[in-house]
Amino acid sequence: MNSHLEINDEDFEILFQKSSLPASLFTHEAHLRLAWIQINKYGTEEAIKNICDQLSNYVELIGAGDKYNKTLTIAAIKAVSHFNNKCKLNSFKDFIELFPRLKYNFKELMALHYQNDIYNSERAKREYIEPDLLAFSKQMQLTSNLRKKFHRSF
Repeated sequence: MNSHLEINDEDFEILFQKSSLPASLFTHEAHLRLAWIQINKYGTEEAIKNICDQLSNYVELIGAGDKYNKTLTIAAIKAVSHFNNKCKLNSFKDFIELFPRLKYNFKELMALHYQNDIYNSERAKREYIEPDLLAFSKQMQLTSNLRKKFHRSF
């Protein structure tokens, strides 16, 4: 198997929950997919709790515990949630094709929210650090307000 996309959503989630997903398949895109699956299934807050717990266990089991970053994990889930709220799609493949910035420009997206270096911060690895530039809730609220304005104008 060469890609996480070769596994259906249900099996992908189960493999990850059991820490049985081959490490070679858990790419940045796979992390985004896991967030998309869990947000659609459980909602954003439950997805954050689930993924943080599961990812922390997963990286320890594969010997990569030093790579876990709680801030980046939660920020990625919140970013996926933001884009997911813009347009509900039935497949992750369609979702990532519609919002490729999540995959290809993730660092630039995070730079809209964080001035601090969250990639190398020991604190960011251990605990969630709120954005110091643009809060995710503000971004989501702005999008929601714009959507409401747009719908009222028609």
